[in-house]
Amino acid sequence: MTDTCYDPTDYPPFAVTADVVVITVRDGKAMVLAHKRDGNPHAGRRALPGTFIAPDEDAEATALRALTVKAGIALGVGHLEQLATYSAPDRDPRMRVVSVAHVALVPDPGDPPMGEWTEPDTDGWAFDHATVVADGMERARAKIEYTGLAASLAGETFTLTDLSDVYEALWGHAPGYSAFRRKVLAADGFVEETGETRPANKDGSGRPTKLYRAGKGTTLHPPITRDTT
Repeated sequence: MTDTCYDPTDYPPFAVTADVVVITVRDGKAMVLAHKRDGNPHAGRRALPGTFIAPDEDAEATALRALTVKAGIALGVGHLEQLATYSAPDRDPRMRVVSVAHVALVPDPGDPPMGEWTEPDTDGWAFDHATVVADGMERARAKIEYTGLAASLAGETFTLTDLSDVYEALWGHAPGYSAFRRKVLAADGFVEETGETRPANKDGSGRPTKLYRAGKGTTLHPPITRDTT
């Protein structure tokens, strides 16, 4: 027997899924999309949108399909990348199931047509999805340190305070504003001025504050790290 000639029946069957940690920022909080499982195992528990990989699909195509079919999120919205593979033998009691998990960062799409937005540290996740969510959140926290993804979560236009609020929602603490503002404006292509302003306060009071939009840059230099003070 060689590496290219083997009997598939010599190996036990198993399934492969793609599950997606969909993250957004709503009302100043980081939120993850979940749905309640109808049937066993883990009926009534929260689960990530996901589905089994079809014979003619790769993992990314399946993750994109899960976003559309299980989450109601249009293709091409936000950022999607592979997170990690989860393969503990007992992670699914029905059979051996390996999950190729992905993480998606999307602008707040409003109330989802399927599922619900929930806080990441909520109890009651099915399977090993609590671990997957925790890993996805850490990936998101790290990504916004050195990429421009945070700007895509701040809205079509935003103030620098709004952008700081995105970092606070994902990191769990606010960056020091002076250093944060300096690094944002120094990072080539991170944000662009719109030429418009809005009052500093939601009640319409306060000095006019500049509005920005996401720029075309993909990498932040200097990075905006969690120890920014």
